Amino acid sequence: MASFTLQGIPVSRGIAIGRAHLMRPAALDVEHYLVAQEQIESEVLRLQDAIVQVHKELQTIWADLPLDAPTELGAFLDVHALILSDPMISEAPLEIIRTRNYNAEWALVTQIDALSAQFDEIEDDYLRERKADIQQVAERVLKVLTGSANDLPRDANVDERRGNMIVVARDISPADMMQFRDAAFSGFVTDEGGQNSHTAIVSRSLGIPAVVGLGNASHLIQQDDWLIIDSDAGVVIVAPSAQVIEEYRNLLAVLLKTRKKLTRLKKTPAITQDGIEITLLANIELPQDAITAMEAGASGVGLFRSEFLFMGRTGHEQELPTEEEQFVAYRDAVLAMKGKPVTIRTLDVGADKPLDTTDHNILNPALGLRAIRYCLAEPQLFLTQLRAILRASAFGPVHILIPMMAHAFEIDQSLAMIEQAKKSLLAEDKKFDDKVPVGAMIEVPAAALSLPMFVKKLDFLSVGTNDLIQYTLAIDRADHEVSHLYSDIHPAILQLLAMTVSAAQKAEIPVAICGGMAGDIRLTRLLIGMGFRELSMPPALLPEIKQEILNTNIESLQSLVKKILRSYDPDVIQESLAQLAIA
Repeated sequence: MASFTLQGIPVSRGIAIGRAHLMRPAALDVEHYLVAQEQIESEVLRLQDAIVQVHKELQTIWADLPLDAPTELGAFLDVHALILSDPMISEAPLEIIRTRNYNAEWALVTQIDALSAQFDEIEDDYLRERKADIQQVAERVLKVLTGSANDLPRDANVDERRGNMIVVARDISPADMMQFRDAAFSGFVTDEGGQNSHTAIVSRSLGIPAVVGLGNASHLIQQDDWLIIDSDAGVVIVAPSAQVIEEYRNLLAVLLKTRKKLTRLKKTPAITQDGIEITLLANIELPQDAITAMEAGASGVGLFRSEFLFMGRTGHEQELPTEEEQFVAYRDAVLAMKGKPVTIRTLDVGADKPLDTTDHNILNPALGLRAIRYCLAEPQLFLTQLRAILRASAFGPVHILIPMMAHAFEIDQSLAMIEQAKKSLLAEDKKFDDKVPVGAMIEVPAAALSLPMFVKKLDFLSVGTNDLIQYTLAIDRADHEVSHLYSDIHPAILQLLAMTVSAAQKAEIPVAICGGMAGDIRLTRLLIGMGFRELSMPPALLPEIKQEILNTNIESLQSLVKKILRSYDPDVIQESLAQLAIA
């Protein structure tokens, strides 16, 4: 077989070499036949049983999520469980069986095809993206019906002659990805997806090379083909020659050796060559992650996503985490950081990441009742969390970070709620740090354009670049059809970042970046050249970012940084960014 190369979107870093394992869509193998009238109800029961089994599978996968899995992954699984419970999946195909005598698989595919056609006509990007979720849920049901639920080769862990497995698929659902986590796989290749697709988020979290958005890779690649993933370049080499494989094995060995050397920088301060110290912080989701952050040499936690305690539960008050449960989790993280600061983001859930997956039918969740809007609409829930966070501050330095604020009244009401929480703790004689710093996430353009009202009342700022880019460029970052429009170096984004740094510097308050840009080594010199002195990222990325900082002279970057900020030409920005890398 002749070798060829596919170009896609790089979503994580590294090299993977292995054999292809194809995940074929179950819908391609569906049988079509009519069921005898006396067998209709048993066919209905067969589909119902399959749906129940998939529900159980999703619950098991959710419960078994690895500690380093991003919070968003739990939200994705919740959405899939919600779709599975919706009458369009759980009831409509049953009626097709009863009225048309279709077999269960045929009835389900017929319903999904009809739904997909309707979604294709929707103009809204977010709603159109839900088509992929519906298809992924249907795939799981079909695999149960056809007996192909386990896509893993039986010898994945034992047959070393096959090499490490590289999963190739049209798309990979979050649930499928987690089922592959225990197998001998070394990379992901998908036809669909973008920088912030399910596959991208999970592969970065697990540190696994992946290339997405390849178009028709799953049709061009054959089962057991040798593959090389160069995820830095976004390239997949199919059927490489022995010489190319050897070359990449040598590159991989060098990469692994370099990563091992980087661990020696753990205790080295991140100080540039011209003497400017950069604070490198870790993003965590669970208290246990704080241990990983310490092992990576983090100077603190820049973002503790508190949603992990809430996701996967229903929205009924008695089933939400208690104050004591939250307090223990926050306290454990604070103690694990041994005196280093822990920034806890208050609950960032809502219509797009629902607590209760049974009653949400929001046209545009990303713009709905979420984050601080949700918390202010549920004051008792918010007060309970604030009390837990404040109590944890008695055990070490804690910062409170409020997400998605855009209005003055949101700032005022949040601060008032914090004061209310303090007074209630004082009345109960419970200890806390009365001087806990309170900050805002700058992730809405309105916030970046009205910074004076933030710096006047708050103690620090933290830029959430993922949402800031999404809202500024008006795209759904999980929609592969517009993923090419997602740009972290768009002039508008760079201007908003520069404005935020400038406002914080004038007010003499700290400003950090805790979104995806902070952990992107391509942008490290640009960010610190712009004036950012705190970067927060997944712990695994800290060593190489620290090395980049140690090799940087900020003063020598200034002319190029200014050129980038003055330019509105994408080519000039890209060229200048490349020059920064060697400055």
